[in-house]
Amino acid sequence: MSKHAILSASGSGKWLVCTPSAKLEQQFLDEDSPFSAEGTLAHEVFEHLLNQYLGRPTVAPTQVIAVDMMDYVRAAVDYAVALIEQARERCADPVIYVERRLDFSHWVQEGFGTGDLVIITDDLVEVGDLKYGKGIGVSATGNSQMRLYGLGAYNELNHLYDIRRIRTHILQPRLDNWGYEELTVEELLTWAEQVVVPQARLAWEGQGEMVSGDHCHSYFCRARFTCPKRNQAAQELVDTSFAFEPPDMLTDKQMAQVLAKADQVIRWLTDVKEYSFKRLESGNTIPGFKLVEGRSNRKYADQDAVAEALIEKGYDAALIYERSLLGITAMEKLLGKKAFAEILGNLIEKPAGKPTLVPESDKRPAYDSLSYFTDETPQEGL
Repeated sequence: MSKHAILSASGSGKWLVCTPSAKLEQQFLDEDSPFSAEGTLAHEVFEHLLNQYLGRPTVAPTQVIAVDMMDYVRAAVDYAVALIEQARERCADPVIYVERRLDFSHWVQEGFGTGDLVIITDDLVEVGDLKYGKGIGVSATGNSQMRLYGLGAYNELNHLYDIRRIRTHILQPRLDNWGYEELTVEELLTWAEQVVVPQARLAWEGQGEMVSGDHCHSYFCRARFTCPKRNQAAQELVDTSFAFEPPDMLTDKQMAQVLAKADQVIRWLTDVKEYSFKRLESGNTIPGFKLVEGRSNRKYADQDAVAEALIEKGYDAALIYERSLLGITAMEKLLGKKAFAEILGNLIEKPAGKPTLVPESDKRPAYDSLSYFTDETPQEGL
């Protein structure tokens, strides 16, 4: 049912951890969404602009490109161009590929992918990957997808070049996220042999232990809706002796037990509800449940016609229209990034973010509430 490689590089963060998931996913259709279509278009624009910069034949996408998408993709292209220019400074004749197929099937059964940008200079190969999504920040460090692309680049090109280092780049413009990881060929091959090969073999055969975790959601595992391990994690929480106790009745240790599984359980419950909705919408039945028409609000059938009717009756346009300043994102679209920064840069402020509850393993420093208090504004009880 899937139109992608069973052991894809993009899904490696999932099947390297939960090896049976790769085969289980084949029972489910791909989850098409506006976000995936948006990402595909962004990659087409990226490829076109890069080829245009390199003076190569190219065909522009026929779809209408939103202003914000063009701005973000151009930022990624600027980063890619900077990499190319740096390559030209250290090498007289760098080899540059755009949308290069990378085969890593020597380590992963039928494994292949596409490098958005591949640059070869002397002993160094660089692979760049555009990430257009903004929901989840992608790190280049320890990134299995990018390492597999690096393996593919090495596999495809090592007989032509004396490759000794692999550098992989993440280009995530909507989060202003630009990072890279550099490994020696020896380090990359050791990782491949010790980590990838055994896990890929299990995944290909549908063997190994199922594992529930953040990868279920962040990699959109298609089997996550019916995954017994996710169900088990929720059941273990419900089965505790303190389940459903009021929060203020829990000890710190009990609270820690709940928090350790809370996100997984919440996501599992959300996925079950969404999956159930899709099944009912498709004509299936679920005992005790049905779809009904939800609440809706009144809306104008034609706003222009409404305004025209009111003005004809003598109502002033200033009375029937609201006026407000464009939001920051909309204003930046209107002015363009450069003009926005020049005109409004010193008028924009970014207040400190609200504290967010995360596991201790999170790399961000702990929030210090005391740092927000001053001597002039003493807080009660301090």
